[in-house]
Amino acid sequence: MGLFLFKRLITLIATLVGTSIVVFLVLEILPGNAAQILMGPDASPDAVTALAAKLGIDRPPVERYVNWVTGMFKGDLGLSYAYSTPVGELVFERLGVTVPLALLAMSFTTVLALAAGIYAAARHNKLGDVGIMGLTQIGIAIPNFWFAILLILLFSVQLKWFSAGGFPGWDEGILEGLRALMLPALSLAVVQSAILARITRSAVLEVLREDFVRTARAKGVSQRAALWGHVLRNAMIPVITIMGLQFAELLAGTIVVESVFYLPGLGRLIFQSISNRDLIVVRNCVMLLAAMVVIVNFVVDVLYAVIDPRVKAADI
Repeated sequence: MGLFLFKRLITLIATLVGTSIVVFLVLEILPGNAAQILMGPDASPDAVTALAAKLGIDRPPVERYVNWVTGMFKGDLGLSYAYSTPVGELVFERLGVTVPLALLAMSFTTVLALAAGIYAAARHNKLGDVGIMGLTQIGIAIPNFWFAILLILLFSVQLKWFSAGGFPGWDEGILEGLRALMLPALSLAVVQSAILARITRSAVLEVLREDFVRTARAKGVSQRAALWGHVLRNAMIPVITIMGLQFAELLAGTIVVESVFYLPGLGRLIFQSISNRDLIVVRNCVMLLAAMVVIVNFVVDVLYAVIDPRVKAADI
């Protein structure tokens, strides 16, 4: 297990290093000048040059990359050009909305998808299976921003059960915060749960056809007992793979939904920073999201070895 974790850690570190280089280079080639945008189109060249020197964006790219990486290790992400606020404070404040939103959406996705997928597999080719697969097909086809608008019309405008947008802050209480995130999380979960339900159904059906399941059934084990005691653990590897990717996608893909519900999350911060040419904020936010994706994939790899020791043995 130690060698397995070591190899995965080396891969994680190499991926993060490569990602940091790509993120830095991509943002470097973008047109425009942050100092010019901040000063305005009528600013004098001398004033723009002085601001660029103050912000440090006139230094060589290699020096700026090294300073950026060194600052990340020290916990110093720099100062926002547009907000004149430490980037770490901005990001940490917005993560307090985005991460709970992603976790809540992933919770909805997991519960809905596993229940629907297992139910459909247990009733293969029956009415329940056909109905579930039809609903998942519709769920995959629905854009989450359009579904978000439908939820607002139903639960906010008509029923008035939830607010149409905004976030009261966690100071108002956990229940109030979760209440504000309920509709955005549900709009994010509908597509993801439809995809995961289909994957779950396919994985369960594949394991149900294995010889060891037939043997268990021949020994008198009921279908329910065989499903929960033998099938699910072996069917979870592809399901966990998709769950890991989906959680990473939920973290990185909240920009549209946060805009629909006017949530002060990381997605809106990235959107606003791109508009303001605040590249230091964009760079750190993108790197943070990329690091989250890599770490989630690392956790998924570890779960592989825990669920199925054959994965660890094959890797070693």
